[in-house]
Amino acid sequence: MKKIAILGSTGSIGTQTLEVARNNGDLEITALAAGSNIDLLERQIREFRPPLAAVWTEEKAKELRIRTADLDVKIVSGMEGLLEVAAQPESEILVTAIVGMIGIRPTIAAMKAGKDIALANKETLVTAGHIIMPLAKEKGVRILPVDSEHSAIFQCLNGENRVQLKKILLTASGGPFRGKKKEELKNVQVEDALNHPNWHMGRKITIDSATLVNKGLEMMEARWLFGVEPDNIQIVVQPKSIIHSMVEFVDGAVIAQLGTPDMKLPIQYALYYPERRYLPGDRLDFWTLGQITFEKPDMENFPGLRLAFDAAAAGGSLPTVYNAANERAVAMFLEKKIGFLEIPEIIQSCMEAHRVIPDPTVEQILETEEETYEMIKGRW
Repeated sequence: MKKIAILGSTGSIGTQTLEVARNNGDLEITALAAGSNIDLLERQIREFRPPLAAVWTEEKAKELRIRTADLDVKIVSGMEGLLEVAAQPESEILVTAIVGMIGIRPTIAAMKAGKDIALANKETLVTAGHIIMPLAKEKGVRILPVDSEHSAIFQCLNGENRVQLKKILLTASGGPFRGKKKEELKNVQVEDALNHPNWHMGRKITIDSATLVNKGLEMMEARWLFGVEPDNIQIVVQPKSIIHSMVEFVDGAVIAQLGTPDMKLPIQYALYYPERRYLPGDRLDFWTLGQITFEKPDMENFPGLRLAFDAAAAGGSLPTVYNAANERAVAMFLEKKIGFLEIPEIIQSCMEAHRVIPDPTVEQILETEEETYEMIKGRW
């Protein structure tokens, strides 16, 4: 039995991870952590019987303790609770499916405790890749990507000499507004932006897909995961989400990973790597598919992607500003406080106002995040 702990068990990736565990029957869930959805968390605890569970607030933790009094489970809360879940002695793999920079400290704690990381938290590498990747090497732990695109690249590179890698071709669906101009995007409603053509994801990542910011974050994540400079990462729009990403080698050969848009595939691949397991679900039918088309991303009408390349080129603390500004702007858009086009405007304003710290510590990263939030609060 492989033993796994999950940060973000009630979210999209977390629930699908538990579905993979349910289907296979040989994964033991040793710990679960969630934000505030204790109704679902209680059901998960009752089904998978982990000895440890965490929620963000102590108030929710108290309520959950009462609800699970008949079970042998310890309920913890706050950042200390997340750190306890991350470093729990029983687990072998930590699935980081939590959203936001809140995932950095638990990821570091897990690595220091010798855990492999099934990484679904983009922000950890976007903001702290210069800390995370050397630490993984030092501790001898594996970073196993769960994002469909990074899993695809990881699979394409399996058995290859990475020194011979020339370029990463990171695919994007283009989101629900592909082909639209700024004039058409002015009056976009939250409901429109949440209607992704291919994927069923959490609300925040769905908005990021609509602005193409998600692809910018994935580019910065790929940079650290695979040791490739941003100039050698090309974004390619592939509207049907059939090709999940590609790699090009020095001899011109290109290898692609294809599949249906189902997040359980990269989740299962990360949890059982290097073994492949049977996965129920649809399969690609190339006769029915007919053709796969490609486009260049539109960085003029979707400037969030261009700003990501600017942030990656500058490096240091600027990717943290990019990420934090986007997090807050997306939250404001979902609350209908700002318009869709204001998301990249807020990101750009925050980036322009920031003085870059070349090699930030975790503390400086978190301080930069807070400063960015304060700037937005004062101006919007």
